[in-house]
Amino acid sequence: MKSLKELLNFKTNKKVRIAVACPEDYEVLSAIFEAYELDMGLFSLFGNVSKIKSIAQEIGKDIPSDFLLVDATDGQLACQLAVKAVSQGEAQILMKGLIDTSVILKEALNKEYGIRTDKILSHVMVCELPFLNRLVLLSDGAMIIDPSVPQLKEITMNAVELAKALGFARPKVAVLSAVEKINPKMPSTLKAQELRELWEKGEIPDCELYGPLAVDGALSLEAARIKKIESPVAGRADILIVPFIEVGNALYKGWMFGCSGPKSAGIIMGAKAPIVLTSRADSHEAKLYSIALAIKCL
Repeated sequence: MKSLKELLNFKTNKKVRIAVACPEDYEVLSAIFEAYELDMGLFSLFGNVSKIKSIAQEIGKDIPSDFLLVDATDGQLACQLAVKAVSQGEAQILMKGLIDTSVILKEALNKEYGIRTDKILSHVMVCELPFLNRLVLLSDGAMIIDPSVPQLKEITMNAVELAKALGFARPKVAVLSAVEKINPKMPSTLKAQELRELWEKGEIPDCELYGPLAVDGALSLEAARIKKIESPVAGRADILIVPFIEVGNALYKGWMFGCSGPKSAGIIMGAKAPIVLTSRADSHEAKLYSIALAIKCL
């Protein structure tokens, strides 16, 4: 798969309903209406119904009769109801609308009715970058602040699972740092070294993994050649694993707001169901691609 637009052509035979918490936002509702028109699935909207209808009117759309509207003016309650809809099998995907990530995740992780599993939850961003002419996955720039090596192992496995769903037979994983040499004073290089050792032991299957790698060594064949990095991952990385949340967040936002024509989609992996989670500043296009990405993972 070379572009996110290809996701929009994917059709599933499964019945898909997406539970959206706090969708009272122009970009969120625009993405929802477009997804519906593309026959991706049905939607259950949990939020301020008056605001939802008002924004729909601004967009120039009527709420389809096969949508479910549930009035919940309190954001936490809206998230709780959306999570319960997924955990009870009434919806297959959870989607974050205009609400803080921490609020919806607290409900998703609730021990009584949440959708947690024994896996770690991690965020994976799929980026379409014009200067690469291919898709690159980035994790984790939104969830885990300072992941331990065991957490990085699970973050990597979640990203590999998503990459395989997108058609990567054996994705190439680059574990990022600022340099390619191990430096005891630079914790990210030590994390990369330990993760690579776990991969060499067979504990991270179905991928090629190498690290530490700087971003240029991971994505540019020319940079990898100049630096004399000998690895099938160097210059060809499909997945970038970051050592800290700040690295992933800055890298993603630098691409999205500093490059010409980038596209993205983001979901949380590791739960009982995919969770569509995008930045509030993301366009309706990014939210649409994220819905399509979640459906591809079912």
